[in-house]
Amino acid sequence: MKKIVLFTGLVIFSMSGMFAQADSKAVQFGVKGGVNSATISGDDINDAKSRTSFNVGVLAEIPITERLSIQPEVMYSGQGFDVKEIDQDNIFDTNENVEYQLDYIQVPILLKAYLVKGLSVEVGPQFGFKIHEELDFQPNADGGDIEINPEDSYIKDFDTSLAIGAGYKFDNGFFVNGRYNLGLTNIFKEDTILENIDAKNAVWQVGLGFMF
Repeated sequence: MKKIVLFTGLVIFSMSGMFAQADSKAVQFGVKGGVNSATISGDDINDAKSRTSFNVGVLAEIPITERLSIQPEVMYSGQGFDVKEIDQDNIFDTNENVEYQLDYIQVPILLKAYLVKGLSVEVGPQFGFKIHEELDFQPNADGGDIEINPEDSYIKDFDTSLAIGAGYKFDNGFFVNGRYNLGLTNIFKEDTILENIDAKNAVWQVGLGFMF
């Protein structure tokens, strides 16, 4: 956690020196949504297949200077991974294409820098709170869902990642955005049969939104 805070602070400091100071604009609020391509990565994971889901939520843009702002968000994010890619010992007793579906409330806190009018880059820590998980034995059809009891779960309730992205905001308030969420902490609990598997969330996101 200290490394995340230090990294974000260094980015803020370096970017602040790149741009001239100017009067801040008003705080803006917005909504956004888009598509997720989510999987897991790590030393023990070999090209795991992705789960396609969605994200939706709200955000605020708090100006620091004319070109720099802080952007906190609260997002629902559908994530997960393909069971067969990590099931080396047949823990889940399946050879089929089964998705382990993980739903999070994600809270990114981003530093946003405008390179030119409308075009921005963003980076910052993201804190994830697991709200639901299930096995889906029919990921491409209805049915086949088995909800996982929290007491039986192998997945941690809290996750930390680094969000890196870029976007373009139009004069009418609409914007488009792309982002990669790089997991920083292992998703599997200790004292379980999966504790020695190195696996972190990895999520690509694309979407659009509107600032009021």
